[in-house]
Amino acid sequence: MTYENLDRKLVNELLGDGRASLRSLAEDLDVSVTTVSNHLSDLEEEGVIRGYTPKVDYDALGYDVTAILQLKVEGDALVDVTHRLTNHHQMVSVYETTGDHDVIAIGKFLDTDDMNDTIKELLTEPDIKESNTSVVLNPAKEYEQFELELA
Repeated sequence: MTYENLDRKLVNELLGDGRASLRSLAEDLDVSVTTVSNHLSDLEEEGVIRGYTPKVDYDALGYDVTAILQLKVEGDALVDVTHRLTNHHQMVSVYETTGDHDVIAIGKFLDTDDMNDTIKELLTEPDIKESNTSVVLNPAKEYEQFELELA
């Protein structure tokens, strides 16, 4: 058996089913369980695979509002503001960006009151100069990962 692209194939299998057993992965990839285990350990140690998490339907849990927050931040406060946002439990993504805004954060909220309270709390921070919030009407694609191309 050739191991060409084995790591990428293994990642693609896990993207399809993150709970797949070593045995089923080995069968699907036509290699031994030991080979899968060794490659998986290497991918974890290298930081390629950073964990195994469920895909959560926040709407089903009552988080009915998704908002995109675009923030302009005082130049030297970017790291601090980004850090505070990443530690906020309702922010699911936080990005430092180029362009008109310095930070874009995506948050999940129970309702518009919850969203408003959070935004007002954020805007009390003197390091945030300006904000623009968009409410998501319908997520066309969310939390999707893509399969890796094989060389």
